[in-house]
Amino acid sequence: MSDLLYGEVENDLRASVRDLLTDRSPWTSVLARVETDKPYDLELWRTLAAEMGLAGLLVPEDLGGAGASAREVAVVLEELGRAVTPTPFLGSAVLATTALLAAGDTETVAELAAGQRIGALAVSLTTAPNAAFPSAVKVVDGKLTGRVGSVADLEVADVVVVPAIGADGPELHVVQTASAGVTVTPITPLDLTRRIATLELADVESRKLSGDAAAALRTALTTGAGLLAAEQLGVAQWCLDATTEYVATRHQFGRPIGSFQALRHRLADLWASVSGAVAVSRAAADALATGSDVDIAVAVAASYCSELAVHAAEEALQLHGGIGMTWEHPVHLYLGRAKSSELALGTPERHRDALASFVDLPA
Repeated sequence: MSDLLYGEVENDLRASVRDLLTDRSPWTSVLARVETDKPYDLELWRTLAAEMGLAGLLVPEDLGGAGASAREVAVVLEELGRAVTPTPFLGSAVLATTALLAAGDTETVAELAAGQRIGALAVSLTTAPNAAFPSAVKVVDGKLTGRVGSVADLEVADVVVVPAIGADGPELHVVQTASAGVTVTPITPLDLTRRIATLELADVESRKLSGDAAAALRTALTTGAGLLAAEQLGVAQWCLDATTEYVATRHQFGRPIGSFQALRHRLADLWASVSGAVAVSRAAADALATGSDVDIAVAVAASYCSELAVHAAEEALQLHGGIGMTWEHPVHLYLGRAKSSELALGTPERHRDALASFVDLPA
């Protein structure tokens, strides 16, 4: 394991992303956008993806990417989580990109890295890394037919990586969403800042990838689960910071409510939990970057950060009192993101069960 502290490059990257999101995606703007039928700010995405090169962080330089690692991607996701910014970063720059790279693709992944196109991975967002290979889509006479529900970021995707069952077993295919026979149907989400949709394929033309489909999909889901923990850390950090600031200024009985011992203890406990989340999230990102003990580090981070994000959002909601219950306050956006991401890419229980098998603990 290398040094888990944030390096100079990572701190500079964080500052750049935070400055951009503060300017272009404040919570007031996010709240206004999610109440429309176009929650994603695609102009902001083009800035992040193409101008800043964030869509290609995981992509090697010879394919047009930045040649960075999961550590840098985790920093970006922390900031996106902190701002609950509606972008297709997880679906395109993490899940789809990782699946394409693991399957040996050099064509579509270069387009995603350049920000020219947006990708999605056609699996239900709740699919865990150790789940069986999806069988919802079949290859019949060389074309794809099937239906996949709850696909993250599908609404804005130009291209989809589709796991399918062919004559010889698992396969991965690249499908253009504009192709004949492709239907995308939005689903009403719990998390208004990350949209999901159903993908239906009816005799759709595709391009088959040559790599090991099962291994590539597992790599993508494992990477996604490990890096989602960083986003959950960002959500929890915002909840802690916003709540600490609020209780210092909200007065009751002639004094700030933050001076009451019970509230101070709750926030101190939350601070300690968030500090722990920094450690396990960084460990997972470092493991993904170095390839050392990946499954164990990801299972620990995913299970811990999933529950922490929900707890932090619930504490923020309660300690903000009446204002926190209103639609005009952003805390409900964080609670929605936390609760939905708790189910994403494997529940905490699923990750703990996997962890037990990795370290030879009895079921």
